[in-house]
Amino acid sequence: MKKIEDYLYEKEMQIIRSACSDIWKNFGGAFKESIIDKALAIALENRGLCVENQKRIDIYFDGKKVGTYVPDKIINDIILIELKCKQFLLIEDKKQFWHYLKASNYKVGLLINFSPRRVEIYRRVYDKARKFEGFKRRNNGA
Repeated sequence: MKKIEDYLYEKEMQIIRSACSDIWKNFGGAFKESIIDKALAIALENRGLCVENQKRIDIYFDGKKVGTYVPDKIINDIILIELKCKQFLLIEDKKQFWHYLKASNYKVGLLINFSPRRVEIYRRVYDKARKFEGFKRRNNGA
């Protein structure tokens, strides 16, 4: 069995999961994203995490800035969070989140959905994917 230290940022992840669980117990999936967003910031700060709301991240193409991505939250300057309040997450939501994470410098991202049934936490680690993508490119001759 793996230990907490074996997972990237697992201590922070446990705190985030706990905060999300408490918020869902209080609000369920009945409120707009803006309310859940504010409640999550309070819950995370109360648990000792540093929360940056709506941090602007420049996006570049071919060395030139082409836009700005604004994630919902950055936690302890290491974890990117995107929030949703939907019936369920779509494949498109997950793909879009993956592209957001790839465009940033963060290794770990959470797509968190406060649905009417439960809170869903979709965790992605981009660090390992970079190695895999590099392997695919080399083996495909690209």
